Amino acid sequence: MITEAVKIKLKEIDVEVVQKDIKNVHLSVYPPNGRVRVSAPKSMSLDILRIFVISKLEWVKKQQQKFRAQEREAPREYINRESHHFKGKRYLLSVIEKNAVPQVRLCHSEIVLQIRPDANKAKKQSVLDQWYRQQLKEIVHSLVAKWEKKINVSVAQFTVRKMKTRWGSCSPLSRTIRINLDLVKKPPEYLEYIVVHELVHLLEPSHNSSFVALMDEFLPKWQFYRDELNSMPVRHED
Repeated sequence: MITEAVKIKLKEIDVEVVQKDIKNVHLSVYPPNGRVRVSAPKSMSLDILRIFVISKLEWVKKQQQKFRAQEREAPREYINRESHHFKGKRYLLSVIEKNAVPQVRLCHSEIVLQIRPDANKAKKQSVLDQWYRQQLKEIVHSLVAKWEKKINVSVAQFTVRKMKTRWGSCSPLSRTIRINLDLVKKPPEYLEYIVVHELVHLLEPSHNSSFVALMDEFLPKWQFYRDELNSMPVRHED
């Protein structure tokens, strides 16, 4: 059972605190404006939590600065002639209203969104995101099969998710990886870099010198891809 959230203020930073049935403290900073949230065990006092957050203030400020400086795409309205991206290329959206099953297809320089006449913006976004998700799953499936052989690892499962702060993640114990849905909009080489990055974590969970050496061996240009990807605009966040 989760207790009601409370706020504590540390200098100019407001921190939302939620206490629930967990064993460890989790400190998170969220885009786009750097909202700070702490999840903590019910037994932990607010004074102890305050001391914990104070000890992490420099990290919190760095995360907030990174998110606030990050270039973001304009919010999408899902209307005709609006720019959308797929595999690093820019397409114009063409919205066709039709009383039929919604679908998405590529047609030259356009992404054609067929949608029912009464569909609102949320429904249009959902249909387009579903298409993006299917496309990304197919690409990632091929990349995982390719790199499993090269790296000599085995993935039990991969999932595609909307992620606010990461391009991907890995759980070495369960041999699962998660890929950010937005990567389907980026050039394919950056998606491949993330897949390799997460698969290498099956050999080395941390970002230590062994991890760097493995990445250098399997993908010599990985640091270039990392820096380029992290400099690209990310999706709009309310």
